[in-house]
Amino acid sequence: MINFIKQCRESGEEAETLMMATRRSRSGPATAKNRGRFVIAVGLFCAVYAVIGGRMVMWGMTPAGASGYRAAQSQMMAARPDLLDRNGEVLATDIKTASLYAEPRRIVDADEATELLRTVLPDLDAKILHTRLSGDAGFAWLKRELTPRQQQDILALGIPGIGFRTEKKRFYPGGSTAAHVVGFVNVDNQGIAGMEKYVDDAGYSALRSAGLNVDTDLAPVQLSLDLRVQHIVRDELVAAIQRYRAIAGGGIILDAKTGEVIAMCSLPDFDSNDPADALKPENMNRMTAGTYEMGSTFKTFTTAMALDSGLFTMNDTFDASHPLRIDGFAIHDYDRHPPRISVPEVFIYSSNIGSALEAEKVGIEGHKAFLEKLGLLSRMHTELPEVATPGQPKVWKKINSVTIAFGHGVMTTPLQTASAAAAILNGGYLVNPTFLRRTPEEAAKIATQVVSKRTSDELRYLYRLNVADQRGTANFADVPGYKVGAKTGTSEKVVNGRYDSNKRRNAFVAGFPMDDPQYIVLVLLDEPKPEPGKYYATAGWNVAPTAAAIIRRAAPLLKVKPDFGDSGKSLLVSY
Repeated sequence: MINFIKQCRESGEEAETLMMATRRSRSGPATAKNRGRFVIAVGLFCAVYAVIGGRMVMWGMTPAGASGYRAAQSQMMAARPDLLDRNGEVLATDIKTASLYAEPRRIVDADEATELLRTVLPDLDAKILHTRLSGDAGFAWLKRELTPRQQQDILALGIPGIGFRTEKKRFYPGGSTAAHVVGFVNVDNQGIAGMEKYVDDAGYSALRSAGLNVDTDLAPVQLSLDLRVQHIVRDELVAAIQRYRAIAGGGIILDAKTGEVIAMCSLPDFDSNDPADALKPENMNRMTAGTYEMGSTFKTFTTAMALDSGLFTMNDTFDASHPLRIDGFAIHDYDRHPPRISVPEVFIYSSNIGSALEAEKVGIEGHKAFLEKLGLLSRMHTELPEVATPGQPKVWKKINSVTIAFGHGVMTTPLQTASAAAAILNGGYLVNPTFLRRTPEEAAKIATQVVSKRTSDELRYLYRLNVADQRGTANFADVPGYKVGAKTGTSEKVVNGRYDSNKRRNAFVAGFPMDDPQYIVLVLLDEPKPEPGKYYATAGWNVAPTAAAIIRRAAPLLKVKPDFGDSGKSLLVSY
């Protein structure tokens, strides 16, 4: 046994000696190079199989179809910031809702599943539903945003391969109250209109795409709207449309100092919770997305231009005893007045002739430059995406200038008109309107002086005179205690390229209180009809009392204190 072990040891030593000799004979540069190639190849081989193995483990741990769902889930479950009014009332918020999905690979009987689901959701198309259930996909949406009752009924069916996912749904407590301002979202909770779209465009959509706001409480966005005042404006407009049998209407309340939009309504409207009707043409936002000839409300700007130019004073008079003829056209006045009228009388009688003579003396270039300075000829910059571009003549001729002087020939948005009127009445400073909160200090930094303080004072006097003087066109807008001043506008609508005297669009711009205007109110009625037993459908008879009703209800909420002092005191010195 011992001899056998010795022989093995000797044999081993010989073999080891032989191997060492062999290695020494094969050593050299070529062997080192081959060894490096072999190591690299083995490393690459291991790396590839490590990646494949890792992916197989990940797939093995993920339910069928879940990967496709999770890509969408990061988008749909993203939280949106609440929208609040200026007092903290919720205008828009997220709520959780269930959505129905299927895993077709796990559906046992597509025919039976289709029949059962349609007992709860009869609106689902049977053919499309069956196609989705009988496919080979790992995941398929069937119905988004179910009610709790629908979810419970489907659960009771006990269909294998059917499940629910919790999603975010946008809810608007006010429904249609502020629909055109707040806007709405699509089924994936993405803002597509109004301030909802503004929030996305302002950076929220980028945050959402990066997946940084999933299930996160974002800071709310506070709007300039006052929900209480918004309700009043809408309520009075609904009543006015019914009373005067108008086809549409709109209203705005604007802070004259800061440019904040306190309320804005356009009718007909829609419910933000069910925005399908928002796409109907008649439900457009007329206050910012529509442009109109604003009629005699434009005489506000013509008179301000005339006085601010230094070419006229409040004591100047005009011969308005006969029509004014320019380029073959005759310009008439529709209200009776003395043959010779002063600047204040041009305003309160709403004289087309007097306004045309004012524009004629200022000149075409001066007239155009003044309206541009007020922002009435260019697209308004504000947060709402639905903003139209005003229309004006490609080439301004003399006839264009004189007709624009009394509100025909330029089409602009009602919000622009209200903003320009605020600049005329607030001391002469133009501040772009905003739907977000803005302090007086912030407004002062961006304000542009467009007319002198003296001109502003004179226009405030004329505005108040037009309401307080029985010769004025805005008597029905008077609200005791609030010193309302206003200008009416009755314009014929253009039908098939011609003005139709039977179809009118009435506008009304008011401010209060006139000793220091805090708010601007604009009301618009489209095709109002005379009330039974009356023969007039002009602005003084319908939009003026509508504006008065709005001011009467809204002023106390806006903390404007009434003043029931001597009504005979003049705002300014008499002219």
